[in-house]
Amino acid sequence: MGPSQSQDNANLARRRWLLGLGLPLAAGLGVLAYLESSRIPATVPAGALPLVMRAQPIPLPELRVLDGAGGPVELASLKGKVVLLNIWATWCPPCRQEMPSLDRLQAQLGGADFQVVALSVDTGAKGLELVKSFYASEGIRHLAIYQDADTNAIFKLKAVGVPTTLLLDRQGREIGRMSGTAEWDAPKIVDALKALMRAEPA
Repeated sequence: MGPSQSQDNANLARRRWLLGLGLPLAAGLGVLAYLESSRIPATVPAGALPLVMRAQPIPLPELRVLDGAGGPVELASLKGKVVLLNIWATWCPPCRQEMPSLDRLQAQLGGADFQVVALSVDTGAKGLELVKSFYASEGIRHLAIYQDADTNAIFKLKAVGVPTTLLLDRQGREIGRMSGTAEWDAPKIVDALKALMRAEPA
């Protein structure tokens, strides 16, 4: 074997070694990128919130919905508060199940610094009446009525189903999201939201 062939063999062995190192390294970097994308703020205890937290806040599109009287409301008007935006419907059993816990959360934390926005996707005037009837039958007293009567908001928010819940910072940007239900007035969730509010002074 001549010097040239020996060098070629050494180069081939080196390339194979680098390839063997590179694949697991790339996989490891992919895992790190995933963890980075779902990192929660340091102010919120790990696992305290059932949402997938964003690595960076995401600005929301302009959203206009209806209030309980059928009047238009810009969700941007809620800037200055931490907002838990829950997209739900009266025809969705899991949504109906979690609404009382959202009502209790609003009773505990609702005010100048925090608000639960329960946004119904029941459409049209009949949809509004269904929401009012549900509130009355279930004793929902602390949540204001909001309606996405034309389902425009749910598409802009890219909600794939109901219930979907978004956590918004005081600038009205999405910082967390989940699909499915939660017991929203559970002590660890309440404590985590309080910590988040303290970290984001008005």
